[in-house]
This record gives sequence, C-alpha cells and structure tokens, in this order.
Amino acid sequence: MESIQSVKQRFELIGNDPGFNRAIEKALQVAPTDISVLVTGESGVGKESIPKIIHSQSFRKHAKYIAVNCGAIPEGTIDSELFGHEKGAFTGATSTRSGYFEVADGGTIFLDEVGELPLPTQVRLLRVLENGEFLKVGSSVTQKTDVRIVAATNVNMFEAIEKGKFREDLYYRLSTVEIDLPPLRERKGDIHLLFRKFASDFATKYKMPTLKLDDNAVSILTNYRWSGNIRQLRNIAEQISVLEKDRNITAPTLRNYLPDAGKNLPAIIGGEKKTDSDFANEREILYKVLFDMKNDLNDLKKLTNELMSHGNVNDVREENSGLIQRIYGDNGDSGDDYEEVIDNAYDYHQEENTATPASPAESNYVGANPTPTTDRYDFAQEVEEEESLSLADKEIELIKKSLERHQGKRKAAAEDLGISERTLYRKIKQYDL
Repeated sequence: MESIQSVKQRFELIGNDPGFNRAIEKALQVAPTDISVLVTGESGVGKESIPKIIHSQSFRKHAKYIAVNCGAIPEGTIDSELFGHEKGAFTGATSTRSGYFEVADGGTIFLDEVGELPLPTQVRLLRVLENGEFLKVGSSVTQKTDVRIVAATNVNMFEAIEKGKFREDLYYRLSTVEIDLPPLRERKGDIHLLFRKFASDFATKYKMPTLKLDDNAVSILTNYRWSGNIRQLRNIAEQISVLEKDRNITAPTLRNYLPDAGKNLPAIIGGEKKTDSDFANEREILYKVLFDMKNDLNDLKKLTNELMSHGNVNDVREENSGLIQRIYGDNGDSGDDYEEVIDNAYDYHQEENTATPASPAESNYVGANPTPTTDRYDFAQEVEEEESLSLADKEIELIKKSLERHQGKRKAAAEDLGISERTLYRKIKQYDL
C-alpha cells in the first residue's frame, strides 16, 4: 500500500490538514477490500479524488473505472444508463444497449450525487448491492455483475431518509465505510498552499508570471468562508491570473474578487430548510396576531362608544374596568394614567368621525369629574353662574381662564382643568385660541 504522501503526489492533492489526511488514510485502508464506500462532504471539496484512490489501490485497478453523475442524468433515462435496455423497450430504443454495470463488470463504479437517484432506481441499485443481479430495461432476463460501488453525496442523508427521498436500507448498504472530507474553511493551513498551486498552474497555462500575495491578502484569503470550497478557490485564482496586470496582489485587490469579503460572514452549514409545515405554523401565528389586533380594535371602539354615550368618566370606568384592563393593561387601574387612557379612546373616535360635529357628550367630557384640588375651578359653580352660555362657550371660557392663570403654561393649565395636555392642545387648536 502506498503512503499518504505518495498518493497525494500521484493525484496532485495539496494539503496537510489532519482531517484531510485522515480521509486519504481511510481510503487506502478500505481499498484492498471489496466493501462499499460512501464519501460525504460539501460541494467542491474534491470528493471525486477518493474513489480514484480506492480504485487505484484495489485488485480491480486494471479493470474499468466509470464515474456517473446521478444528478445530471434525467430521471426517465437513468435506469437505461445504469443497467442498459433492450431494443424496443421504449420510444427511441432502436437497438440493445449495455449499461454501466454491465460495461464495468470486474471494475469500479463511482456514483456521484447518489442522493439524487429516483426511488425506483434506488430499488434496482439495492438489488445489485445485495446479490449483484440486475435487469435491463425491457428485459426479463436476470444478469450478473461484479462491480464495486463507491458513492458520494453532499446532502444530509438522514434528512433525505426522513423525508422519504432516500431508502434507509440502501443508505446502510452504501455506507459500510463512510469517508468525510472537511470543508476548505476548516483547512485554513491548506488554503494558501492550494492558491499557490493554482496560481502556478495558471501562470504556466497562460504564459505569465506567477501571482504573489502580500501578508494582508494572505490573511483575508485564509479567513474567508469559501462556501464553494476548493472549486471556488480555483476559480478565484484563475480570475486574478487572467485579469490582474500587477502580479503582486494586495488585500484591496483580492477583496474585489471575493463576494462579501469585507463582511466576513459565517457560512451556514447543515442549516435546516423550512418545510411546508413550518410555513403553515408561521401562517397560523400571523393569523392569530391579526385576529387579536382586530379584537383589540373592536374593544377600543366599544370603549369609545361607551364614553361618548355616557359622558361620565367614572361611570364608564366602573362599567368597563375589565375592558380597559384588557386594552391598556395596568394603565386602566391607575388613577393618574386613566385620563390618558380615555383620551386615547377619544382621539381614536375623533379620527373615525372627523366629519361629526362635537356633541354635548364630548363637551361634558372635557370638564367631567375633575380631580378636586384647592387650585382648580368648581365646574358646577361655573355652570350655575353662566347658564346662558353654551357648553362650547363655557369650555372656551374655562380654558382661557386657566391659561391666563398659569401664564400660558399648557401643562399646568391641563392639570388645573383635570384633562390631559394633549386634550388641551387639541381644544386650543379646535377653538383657535
């Protein structure tokens, strides 16, 4: 068995990360056996190199090695590609065709993106793994094959099994040994090495000097999240090699080629995607919030109507204490804040009925039940002395007197009148005082 270092040189693998070395070591250990292997890892980490190593170190190395991208073959033709078909099996089948499992007999088949296989094809593949038997499409004759299968995927297989997209029995047949390749962001010590290798290759390819990164650029390169892994790093190296005339690359220049490099956002790995049930739950919560808001609005309307009908704050408060508590919480129980609560309801009513002239009930509200103090006017005495005045005139007179008494200070005048400052301000504006 070759050493890890010699295998790296043979397959041009760059890096000394312990996780990466462990993956190669496992590949070398399982290669002489005939067991199935499942290679896992994110897209772009180089999973295709592992089955090549396994095949090259096995007793099948002189037989065929076929790599199949399961995600790139249409569902309607994948059975024909893998297992072959008989002439006339379907429209367009003008001749008998041998599938990959027949052609690669005695060798190795690499099934890349095996998680994308349709369920009917998974049943056929399971039969091959169990007893080496398969049927061509349109044939009733069982054929035998001796093929070693190495599969790879970047999807979470357990999630796919739970969703019914992948057979659990097939998963356990494929993953006798599982080899996981770490993402590039977990191989920080290898990132600059890989970049230098790619830069050297492209310098040779395009006949130009090799790129060099300054220390700040190396730091940015190393700490970037690399969601596309090695494939993304290779593309960046090629872009810079072709587009930059200055071969000494600085940090600002490198940032221009890295999406969101300044933000240095963490990558989301293995995050759960929202299912239909998750969205349904969110809709239910949203509907409940809207329903509660509608109820609160109706309660507020009810409180306003009660106020406008009675005209007496204390009566409304006693009869609707539960309603006030539900709408305003603790404010409804506080004597100091209650006037503000009623004022909120009154303002809402005014907005809803801007074309409605002020009613007697509204006028009564302004001077209703003021908090008794030695400095406040006696509203009942004012009414007796000026019976000839209309309610609106009485309001104007009282507001003017209070403002004069407190030298135009609206806050003090409002306290004197037993109303909120906002209500006083509205009255001043209404009567153009």
